[in-house]
Amino acid sequence: MLNSINLGLIGNCRIGALIDATAEIVWFCLPRFDGDPAFCSLLREHVTGEGSGYCTIELVDQVAAEQSYLLNSAVLLTRLTDAHGAVIEITDFAPRFRQYGRMFIPMMLIRQVRRMQGTPRIRLRVRPAYDYGRERCAVTYGSHHIRYVAPDWVMRLNTDASLTTILEEIPFFLEECVTIILGSDETISESISEMARRFLDETLSYWQRWVSDLAIPFEWQDEVIRAAITLKLNAYDDTGAIVAAMTTSIPEMATAPRNWDYRYCWLRDAYFVVNALNRLGTTRTMERYLSYLVNVVAGAPEGRIQPVYGINGRARLEERETDSLCGYRGMGPVRIGNQAYAQVQHDVYGSAILAVAHVFFDHRLVRRGDAALFHRLEPLGETARIVYDQPDAGLWEFRGRQRIHTFSSVMCWAACDRLARIAFKLGLGDRASYWRGHADRIHSVICNRAWSEKKQTFAAVFDDDNLDASMLLLHDVGFLAADDPRFAKTVAAVERELKHGNYIHRYVEPDDFGVPENAFVVCTFWYIYALAALDRTQEARDLFENLIARRNMHGLLAEHINPHTGEHWGNFPQTYSMVGLINAAIRLSSRWDSAF
Repeated sequence: MLNSINLGLIGNCRIGALIDATAEIVWFCLPRFDGDPAFCSLLREHVTGEGSGYCTIELVDQVAAEQSYLLNSAVLLTRLTDAHGAVIEITDFAPRFRQYGRMFIPMMLIRQVRRMQGTPRIRLRVRPAYDYGRERCAVTYGSHHIRYVAPDWVMRLNTDASLTTILEEIPFFLEECVTIILGSDETISESISEMARRFLDETLSYWQRWVSDLAIPFEWQDEVIRAAITLKLNAYDDTGAIVAAMTTSIPEMATAPRNWDYRYCWLRDAYFVVNALNRLGTTRTMERYLSYLVNVVAGAPEGRIQPVYGINGRARLEERETDSLCGYRGMGPVRIGNQAYAQVQHDVYGSAILAVAHVFFDHRLVRRGDAALFHRLEPLGETARIVYDQPDAGLWEFRGRQRIHTFSSVMCWAACDRLARIAFKLGLGDRASYWRGHADRIHSVICNRAWSEKKQTFAAVFDDDNLDASMLLLHDVGFLAADDPRFAKTVAAVERELKHGNYIHRYVEPDDFGVPENAFVVCTFWYIYALAALDRTQEARDLFENLIARRNMHGLLAEHINPHTGEHWGNFPQTYSMVGLINAAIRLSSRWDSAF
């Protein structure tokens, strides 16, 4: 199977870095996920020893490489072998552990290089850049550190290796172990190697304790654990936001410029992300994310919310292109920001309220929903009941057209439906009746205008016959019962028109850039949910097994898969895809109490 995005992710919920199979750091943004990439060779092809924007540990005469995560952790181990049988191991991680009664998450990456056998000769190349790779950082140095200076940040490299070998990139024989610490411009007063060893032990302990508290299914445990760790790494601790992916501008396919910046928080993801966090039992992460959502949606002006926000809750994400990076495999453009923030997408009202509803019903949460929060959510419902039959850009963010998308209307129904349930829970009878009335009215209109008699399916838009994969979610969001004949007929229609081999496409009609070639990964997971709801369990399990076999060497998924080659496309690692895996595995797995 061809899978070009064989990258591992390390991080600590403040920063994240992608590392390739030979231990090159190919993507690392400062001072947080959506910042300027100090290392950006993922989007810039370079010849070894030339250019800037990368960090490599080169083994002279290397002939083989192996890589894996340490058990149940976000610590990545790379083993390189040279032509003479010498072996080195590189341990990469970002410190994360509890210290002095709070979580210690510095802006820091640690790289330890250890000789395992033979007489390996290595070269260290550390070449950060700024302004999206346009400029190489200015360099100053002291007795045990090197400072890389950009206008908006300074990266300090502390090491017990020879500074000369790093500054002049001179190969040297590795005797035992060298440590490189890349972090903020702060002095380290203790032994570099001892601090790195202590931080590694504490970080490993943190991740393994965190995993031990997860509620995971009996089957596919390793797959779910890796997906859960990846979901956690995409969460920004300071605000609670969870980004769609760590990267920008990895194209969805090779033949069209479907290149977007995904380092932001999409409200469309919220319902699925919160469900996954809830099922995993990661209540702390879920609470932080819900707090972020509440702050965003409850503070929305006049009950109007947008599809995507910055990880700091910032509303404006002006999109621009940069000519300083040629793009992934030379396939530009490279975009910064995302103009989708200005789009009209009516599904966001249901997505937000479906997610926030958890604070009213989940008794594990410290901050419970009350009447005050309910009344702050009602303006979103008022907007939903007004716009449910109005054109929008839809879930798939069409840039060149607006139509009345059925999924958007269904999610507006969900907003009213959940407000009715919340009001009933709070004992607000009048409000419960009010929202139930609107939900029932919207439900009736959707059934009348979105049902295609010709194709015997709910269509993608009102008064039309075309399909899209979001119709697979009609049962999942509660719009249709699993035994409603219209649901089975809709699933059958999706199978006829959108299923290509073992994958489901979002849609097959041309969009702003032509006909999509690759399958949107999460749509196949939605199909698996639908099959499970229809008691077609073995089919669902077979498709699930096929899909998880298409993960990269570290168990990670991008946004799209080529259905013919299995090659990954789109931004990486994709939260939507990893959440889809978690939710599907939990639905399909045998029960623990029936497994022995």
